[in-house]
Amino acid sequence: MADYFGKETPKLGFGLMRLPKRGAIIDTKQTSQMVDMFLEAGFTYFDTAYVYLGSEAAAKRALVDRHPRESFTLATKVNASVAPTEKAARKQFDTSLKRTGAEYFDYYLLHCLMAKNREKYEKYHLWEHVRRLKEQGLIRHVGFSFHDGPEVLDSLLTEHPEVEFVQLQLNYSDWEDPQVTSRANYEVARRHGKSVVVMEPVKGGRLADPPAEVKKLFTDYAPDASPASWAIRFAASLDGILTVLSGMSNVAQMQDNLSFMKAFQPLNDAERQIIAQAQQILGRSAAIPCTGCAYCVEGCPQRIPIPAVFAAANQHLSGGSLEQAKASYRAATEHKGLASACVGCRHCESVCPQHLPITDHLKSCAQLLEN
Repeated sequence: MADYFGKETPKLGFGLMRLPKRGAIIDTKQTSQMVDMFLEAGFTYFDTAYVYLGSEAAAKRALVDRHPRESFTLATKVNASVAPTEKAARKQFDTSLKRTGAEYFDYYLLHCLMAKNREKYEKYHLWEHVRRLKEQGLIRHVGFSFHDGPEVLDSLLTEHPEVEFVQLQLNYSDWEDPQVTSRANYEVARRHGKSVVVMEPVKGGRLADPPAEVKKLFTDYAPDASPASWAIRFAASLDGILTVLSGMSNVAQMQDNLSFMKAFQPLNDAERQIIAQAQQILGRSAAIPCTGCAYCVEGCPQRIPIPAVFAAANQHLSGGSLEQAKASYRAATEHKGLASACVGCRHCESVCPQHLPITDHLKSCAQLLEN
């Protein structure tokens, strides 16, 4: 494997978007325990963002305030889509620095770039903004996270060769998906010589609990290996990977991830063949490919818990009980909006990184779960 930026970085990163909670509040005690386990195992890369509710503050309490600054690396992101003005967008850096108390960021990313928002990043001069921050020593490395197709990615990397890495959604389920285009995006990034940070390697947790037919493939070959281990190792086995972000939500998930990544071994030929069979099975799945990022929820005028609605529907669409799916749906929508309450404003679709036809899916969920 040729040298590339970040080659020596341990290949498991801690994504801080899905931290453990006690009710609606991030569980700082459990998060601190997970941070300690992660660092003690030799891993260093932590990833948060300005728009991850409570995450940057949790990073301060669980990580920055408790460990020497040189013992870890921290990434965060600026999001132009939520900023009403250029001044507000630029202020996000100062807010993130104050929230985390980190003094500087090792990695700073332009967040969730795609065709429909790239002009806003240009309009707000955020490329120049991050360049100046780097010149000032307030950030060490510049990148962007991306949710679009290979033509857009190629255009961005051509216009901005100063970018050192790209954060991409890569997992074996989305590898050939025509909407996510994981493989094609990965190949564009590598063709431009960019290192890749992997997000959604377990597809929002869906690949940690795949259909029974996929689970059988995995357990027949390696009875003690978790489904998540197959997904994370698939991503980490690719060339040019800086690290693979795992959005671990409890100590058990941390223990599992460390068990196979501390002495990481790339997939062998037999395992690659099993992954190929799993891809064929998942290609026949009727499940809604939602990763549960919840970007769609905040602006919903009907307060529909969209990811939870889709998760309930997927319990049946992936081969489970319809009654169990309906029970999950009732629990998810208690005191909140039903799928049938959707007014078709399509705000959710404008912010969905997966480019899902959410309005259509909600109609289908209403028919499935409310009858």
